[in-house]
Amino acid sequence: MTNSCGRNVECAQVARLAVYFVLLLGTQAAAQQSAARSSSQTTLVKASRLLDPRTGNILAPAAVLIEGEKIKQIGKPSQITVPSGTKIIDLGSATLLPGLIDSHTHLFLDIIIPPELEQQRHLNGLFAPGMLLAVIESPSKRVLMGAQLAREDLESGFTTVRNLGHSGIDGDTELRDAITAGRVPGPRLLASGRKLITRGSYVQELNPALADAILQQEFLLIDGADQARQAVRRNAFQNVDVIKVTADQNLTVTELTAVVEEAHREHLKVAVHAADKISIQTAIDAGSDSIEHGNDATDEQLKQMRDKGIFLDLTPTFNDLFYLKISEPLIFMSPDSRAAAVSRNSTRKQTYDQLVQRVMKSGVRFAVGSDMCWFYPGKTRGQATAATIIKMRDAGVPPLEVIRAVTVTAAEMLGWQDRIGAIDPGKFADLIAVAGDPVADIHELERVRFVMKGGTVIRNDLASESRSSTSLREEVSK
Repeated sequence: MTNSCGRNVECAQVARLAVYFVLLLGTQAAAQQSAARSSSQTTLVKASRLLDPRTGNILAPAAVLIEGEKIKQIGKPSQITVPSGTKIIDLGSATLLPGLIDSHTHLFLDIIIPPELEQQRHLNGLFAPGMLLAVIESPSKRVLMGAQLAREDLESGFTTVRNLGHSGIDGDTELRDAITAGRVPGPRLLASGRKLITRGSYVQELNPALADAILQQEFLLIDGADQARQAVRRNAFQNVDVIKVTADQNLTVTELTAVVEEAHREHLKVAVHAADKISIQTAIDAGSDSIEHGNDATDEQLKQMRDKGIFLDLTPTFNDLFYLKISEPLIFMSPDSRAAAVSRNSTRKQTYDQLVQRVMKSGVRFAVGSDMCWFYPGKTRGQATAATIIKMRDAGVPPLEVIRAVTVTAAEMLGWQDRIGAIDPGKFADLIAVAGDPVADIHELERVRFVMKGGTVIRNDLASESRSSTSLREEVSK
């Protein structure tokens, strides 16, 4: 009886397992069929105008036929052969552009400016306290915050971002994978993992008992060429998309060259934070792929960058009273400190505007990144990113050049020009739309009304409607 009962239990368990596997296989098959249907879904996006950032040419009226995630055809509506069952998105009088690219951001930092007295009592008091507070948060909390900021970037039209450090050991690679798998919404994300630095580049004078643990959470230390190569390999093991290095005056050409050689062996580009002349020259001599910031670059260094094909990633973050805009709503500021900040801003803006003019004359290829890691009162991360990037217009960059710097040129710097940066057949259907003309008014980039990533509508605030392809053909034939 017992044996029979035992066999019956076993049989029941086997039967339940069999049913489970049948249901699982059925679910998988259904998912595959759904994915197949999704991949073959066609969408037609119509608008009055389409801007090509490479040439400045306008296609009017414009239609983009999308199949699955990719762009299939571009032209006037009357030139497009629309398959039966195509979803139609009519954006009316809007202007279509490629999705925007923030080539330098920090999604895992949201630093609040500390009070004046606290800044004065800490080394690197403006940045380090906020960064240290982020480091002591749990990795899970940081990733959740990063996911929120990534979504806010996407909703403002930034369909691709490059996260250049300050994400813990694997925060940005995990967030990237979650976005790619569709578990959370966000832009296409290039992850750099931990930033490579020399000891002393960042938060100094830490508690000696805790210093190494804190540094290892955010950084990989370079101390000689061998350790530089090992640092690249550790990041490559985390499956990063790019290597980020901070070059200071302690970093040698030999060390950075080792980083570049090892990264290129892994088919990874190297982005180098370099602001002063010595660090910029180190980055140039080592053959870096891009120089981030480059504030003190000389004309000769710009020429070397141009001749070597090194991109300059400009970051106008603290130009145009940015410090006051993010600090005054949050902290008390003495009259003397405010006056000093305004004076510094005037000098800084003049110097930065001169740099931008020299960059444009030099012929060096440049992109524009936000370097956004600050809490901007009253703005989402995406709104803060857009507000930062369009400062380039005030520095003398024509609006079309600003748009190029955050689309086609940025895509080339990232090595993704075959995927993003322009509205071309075969590229991802990453599109945005604004109501006006962004070449006439660059502030239109702060007022993005429509966002599509990979053929999926993320946001549509325009008066649009979906119609069958039959009704479209009837309209065209009139």
